[in-house]
Amino acid sequence: MSTKDRRQREMAHREHLFLKAAREVIQQQGLLNLQMSKVAERCDYAVGTLYQHFQSKEDLLVALAGDEIQERVQAFQRVRAWKAPTRDRMLGFAVADMVLAQRFPELFRLQQFAFTEVIWDAAPLSRRQASMAAYAPLRESCEAVVDEAEACGDLDLRGLNKSQVCLAPWSLVVGMHAIVHNEGVADRSTSQEPYRLLLRHCSALLNGLGWRPLCDETDHAALDRLALTVCEEVLHEKWLPCLACRC
Repeated sequence: MSTKDRRQREMAHREHLFLKAAREVIQQQGLLNLQMSKVAERCDYAVGTLYQHFQSKEDLLVALAGDEIQERVQAFQRVRAWKAPTRDRMLGFAVADMVLAQRFPELFRLQQFAFTEVIWDAAPLSRRQASMAAYAPLRESCEAVVDEAEACGDLDLRGLNKSQVCLAPWSLVVGMHAIVHNEGVADRSTSQEPYRLLLRHCSALLNGLGWRPLCDETDHAALDRLALTVCEEVLHEKWLPCLACRC
């Protein structure tokens, strides 16, 4: 192994250690208590060494958000490959996000925080580009289902492109995550079971887009069966009754 190769391997190893340590600090002490000195100390490195990898705390947060996305990407890819109608698969992406948000709440809080203007804009352009590349498979999975839906006659784009179609359910999901993970944002009397509401709203949205077969979004039993199937057969996750849509 050449000296250059050895140095690159050492750099990659240190970066992995720093990201792992940052994740631990966030899990144990919360996002707002993340400090570069704490991360370096956990890895037995000087703070200056950490700054050789990450220019700032904002740089570190955006890198961590991109590093954490792989499980979400794999879940979306499994939904994309699921042998089911295109409409069910589009709803399946929402179910996958619900499941992962409940399993890894700190991951979704981190991702929300990393994409706020104050963090995102302060990170280096190269880091933002790397993060967007890590997230790209999520968009690609959704767009692939839209392409298939159009090709088989399930969906008429009606002047929209596939990215614009995907943006609608994506916005619903991101918005609901923001409500769920921020205490006091919504009146609990109207959103006691927000993820149940989300699946119903997504179904109504697909109806509005004309995504066939049109379904009764008030058919709670059908939405319940869909969520159960996605959890057990596609994601191989434990069934979470709280995802049942009985709003």
